[in-house]
Amino acid sequence: MKGRVLSWDGSARSGIISGDDGNRYPFTLAEWKAGASPVAGAEVDFVGKDGAASEIYFLASGTNAGPNKVIAALLAFFLGGFGIHKFYLGYKKQGLIMLLVFLLGFILAGIPSMIIGLISLVECFMYISKSDEEFRRVYVDGHKPWF
Repeated sequence: MKGRVLSWDGSARSGIISGDDGNRYPFTLAEWKAGASPVAGAEVDFVGKDGAASEIYFLASGTNAGPNKVIAALLAFFLGGFGIHKFYLGYKKQGLIMLLVFLLGFILAGIPSMIIGLISLVECFMYISKSDEEFRRVYVDGHKPWF
């Protein structure tokens, strides 16, 4: 059966899928067979058994499964000083901090701007060195905005 992930709680490792039949099916991470961690809004194919979802697979034709680590790494590498990668990952406050420190850093001989650039470079390599699942677990589900 096809459906959509309504909610996902990474700390409880459980969520709810709304099936095409109109019913809601709870599930745990153990039933998720898709590789990357579940994300709310993702379209899935699953087996509804005993009121719960099992054998859950992500459908590539569905909605965006969340931020991509390669895009985040490229944004950090090329536009990291402006905090664009933070905005892409949904960290608005941290993105604004990076942007302001980078722009105001030119007043102080550019030293704060260089530090922000170095932080962005480190984050670029951290993003790209993680597996897709670990990237999603740490930066998307875990909401870890810095290092």
